[in-house]
Amino acid sequence: MSEKFSLPLIGGLLAGVATSLCCVAPLILLSLGVSGAWVSNLTALEPYRPIFIAIAIFALVIAYFQLYLPTSKTCCDEDKVCAKPSTQRLYKNLFWGVVAVVIVAIASPYLIAFIYG
Repeated sequence: MSEKFSLPLIGGLLAGVATSLCCVAPLILLSLGVSGAWVSNLTALEPYRPIFIAIAIFALVIAYFQLYLPTSKTCCDEDKVCAKPSTQRLYKNLFWGVVAVVIVAIASPYLIAFIYG
């Protein structure tokens, strides 16, 4: 279960971060004092933002189904790590943490516009 679960979770996290590269990354870099003409090149990713959002949602849906609705093929034997309740709880906490990161990444352009008006 851990090998099959981690790939969609990592993919969802990376795609969620990629959705915010066009808007949040330049703001963070400028806030940290990093400047240069290359920072404005990150806005070139704006047209690909819907694709990254779709990939993130798709990966998180797969991770959700593997985590909360396991089939008989994905069930673990009793002696494996994924059969332990503490490991399953850790996976669920990581999943919801990644979901929060993806939601913030998707909403970031609207939040930035609201904050900086």
